[in-house]
Amino acid sequence: MIDVEIARAALAGLPEGTRYDESPSPEEVYLPPSHLKAMDPNNMLVIGMRGAGKTFWWAALQQPAVRKLIGQTTERSAVSESTEVRTGFGIRPALDQYPDKDVLRALMLTSVEPRLIWRTVQAWQLAEVGHPIRHEETWQARVTYVDGNPEATARVFQEADAKFDESGAFLLILFDALDRCSDDWKDMYRLIRGLMQTALEMRSYRRLRVKMFLRSDQVDETQIADFPDASKVLSSSIELGWPSRELYGLLWHNLINRSNGEDFRTFLGHGNWSAMVVEEKSLYPVPRQLISKDESQREKFHGISGPWMGRNARRGFPYTWIPNHLGDAEGRVSPRSFLDALRTAAEDTAERHPEHPHALHFDSIKRGVRAASEVRVTELREDYPWVHLVLEPLAGMTVPCRFDEIEERWSDKHVLERLTEDVEQNDVKLPPLHIDDGADGVRQDLQTLGIFMRLPDGRVNIPDVFRVGYGLGRKGGVRPAG
Repeated sequence: MIDVEIARAALAGLPEGTRYDESPSPEEVYLPPSHLKAMDPNNMLVIGMRGAGKTFWWAALQQPAVRKLIGQTTERSAVSESTEVRTGFGIRPALDQYPDKDVLRALMLTSVEPRLIWRTVQAWQLAEVGHPIRHEETWQARVTYVDGNPEATARVFQEADAKFDESGAFLLILFDALDRCSDDWKDMYRLIRGLMQTALEMRSYRRLRVKMFLRSDQVDETQIADFPDASKVLSSSIELGWPSRELYGLLWHNLINRSNGEDFRTFLGHGNWSAMVVEEKSLYPVPRQLISKDESQREKFHGISGPWMGRNARRGFPYTWIPNHLGDAEGRVSPRSFLDALRTAAEDTAERHPEHPHALHFDSIKRGVRAASEVRVTELREDYPWVHLVLEPLAGMTVPCRFDEIEERWSDKHVLERLTEDVEQNDVKLPPLHIDDGADGVRQDLQTLGIFMRLPDGRVNIPDVFRVGYGLGRKGGVRPAG
């Protein structure tokens, strides 16, 4: 067993969210197998839900120390310390590196094709300091140069490829946060389609690659893949998944690499631990045999949480209960939500149940899940403001329920009328795609986002991670706050 106070303090110190103003350090990097594949330069398309780690990897790959760590993790990795990385679009405004949303919109209003915009961004990133494109001071002028000088632009790519091929290293140009490239689905899809075209073109070079980080709802093949050989880009896609065993792997990574990590390494066992040295710091990878065996992970986590979600086994088991109550309709769990739930549970246990024999009290775990649900709802509002407009009026309902009950609530509160009016006035960022189909269309969009779950008998259920934050009830479920 591990000391309760040490474990509780370590859990309360788990990291919070994503810091967009800072770049991840090597000790923050945990590499599940699927994520390691996503780092491969030849896998051009990386797909994930909100909070799956897209922006994390966009920022992390820009750090030489992280690229070195990835190279040390596996001998087969094509990413190493020698890999060069540039950014073509991202969460941070950087007009010297790429155009922002307003500049993109202005360029498209002048009938500039998205492919040409992204080719210009890539040429700008690859051109040497003295190249003519480097003398152009605006993105409009740079696009005009590339459009008018196709051969000179092609030589920029060819010469850069020869340079990196000689050194045996890859150059990656990273694109993330493409939901911020436009407030309109049509324009966003056009921009993603144009970017995919350039990614395919870049694939013809030996050492130059585009890597795109996209949300699942942005990968609509009917909208973005209607050009020759688009399937070659789609077939290279990697999903940033977080099965339960990797969520606990992330937890172990955070615990074994803290100041008192030796206590946790001893607690977890698995013999001698070997560290990798990055930037003069010792980093301990989580043994794969620990992650691959559910029974072993369950035993270790229950040594921290206790065996039950109540006073007996009828209430469930923490190891499975936590991920099950944090998953969306597809069963996907955000690692951020998982760590948020555990951190809050530890803080709550220290406050309400300081004498509890385990680091986490089962009631505190429930409060942790409730807090994580509220964070997930906030994130949802940031990405899809319209979702709040249709879910907030459902507070007080109990699910599962018939859809006509939801439709009746929407009708009583004039929800769809107000939403339609906001959409027509362009007051809603990335509105529901099928709003023209009325309530059924909005239901379809909520199902696509993993918020609504349609049961075999036709009723609608809402996963706890959204239900709790919006104040809906469910028999036997986590109670909403208040």
